Amino acid sequence: MTPRPCIALGAAALALACASAAAEKADRNKPTQIEANRMSADDAKRLNIFEGGVVLTKGSITVRAERIVVRQDADGFRHTTATGKPVRFRQRQDPKGDKEGAWVDGEALRIEIDDRDSKIELFDNARVTRDGDEVAGNYIFVDQRSDFFSVSGGQSAPGSRVRAVIQPKATPEPSK
Repeated sequence: MTPRPCIALGAAALALACASAAAEKADRNKPTQIEANRMSADDAKRLNIFEGGVVLTKGSITVRAERIVVRQDADGFRHTTATGKPVRFRQRQDPKGDKEGAWVDGEALRIEIDDRDSKIELFDNARVTRDGDEVAGNYIFVDQRSDFFSVSGGQSAPGSRVRAVIQPKATPEPSK
């Protein structure tokens, strides 16, 4: 199995976190571009650190963070940690029928992406929106392989419950 680009997994998984929406499949085959104020690399440790207004783009995906740390394991899989106040992402979903793909937006103070296990974790003030629908909590976990996600509130702090807003869908008017 070849490793997949870590940020594509992150954005695709975040899209799943909102009504199990599919991210644009074409993004997986696009090159990744990263801009930052600073970058350091330790090839011996297989570690890359991007800092200062980091902007990552890959196809329709955009991730904005203050810092992104990418670690690569011996098999070539990546574990990525993005931090910011907050980390923000945006990605277009695959079109459905004749309908254009919707944009998925999300944010959290920290996002961790494990491309070996296809798992994504959003920590602290996590929120994902799509077509006016929103899910928010202290923690969002996504397993891309099984299309499973869960949202948790905080332990005991007031206002730390899971919140979801589901907009009514327009129903076609009956023809006369």
